[in-house]
Amino acid sequence: MGLLESTITGRKGRSSHAHVVAELGSAIVAGRIAEGSLLPGDAELSARFGVSRTVLREAMKTLAAKRLIEPKAKVGTRVLDRSKWNFFDADVLGWRCQSGLDFDFIEHLAEMRMALEPAAAAAAARRASNDDIVQLYAIAARFDDQSHTPETIAQVDLEFHQAIARMSGNPFMRSASAIVEAALAISFQLSSPAASPEKIAEVASNHLRIAHAIASRDPEKAVQAMRHVIEVGKSRIRASIAPPSQTEPDEPSAPLPVASAS
Repeated sequence: MGLLESTITGRKGRSSHAHVVAELGSAIVAGRIAEGSLLPGDAELSARFGVSRTVLREAMKTLAAKRLIEPKAKVGTRVLDRSKWNFFDADVLGWRCQSGLDFDFIEHLAEMRMALEPAAAAAAARRASNDDIVQLYAIAARFDDQSHTPETIAQVDLEFHQAIARMSGNPFMRSASAIVEAALAISFQLSSPAASPEKIAEVASNHLRIAHAIASRDPEKAVQAMRHVIEVGKSRIRASIAPPSQTEPDEPSAPLPVASAS
């Protein structure tokens, strides 16, 4: 289950393994388990979660792969510094979003999208097949629907951007799709364009401009159109969490809590 879907539906993994991973992972990312600290031993954790040692060990392997923890012989399992966490991992991004949003996090997310998605759009303009372009237009047409809910427009948005990543022909672009999904999950929670007919029309027009640029085989126009979409989305999210009196958008602010999708 992807980050956007779990945010929309509130459903989480139901296996014992998924439960342990989610409980420990979210606690680490939220700071409830401190960086640099040692986790309790296997016996204590197995008893706490009511799982076997085998399930616990598999959960620890999953968290280690996400670079949240590192087991060491004769020392124990230590929580790694956040500078080592894998923020390209969809779970890590999801736990970060649930722990509270601030302007820096939104800015960093937008910077990564700016580094990746305009390049993907330019590559798609050069490499997409005619069938790819037909499919992209079909997705873009689904934006223009005044009956959209925050859920449905976010799903179309994700499908559109994933299609461009695929059309780029670059497997690294496809692998970085969790960044886009995190941004859309935040938008779904805080500032969906489905809030008004005008915003739906704006989003439809902006994404259609990307499709036109790719169809015309113009990489530069594709870059510009994608950059505009990312900037508009970032501004909408920032405006939704800015205090009414805030006049300096780049001024650091304290994290603002976001309700969990559960």
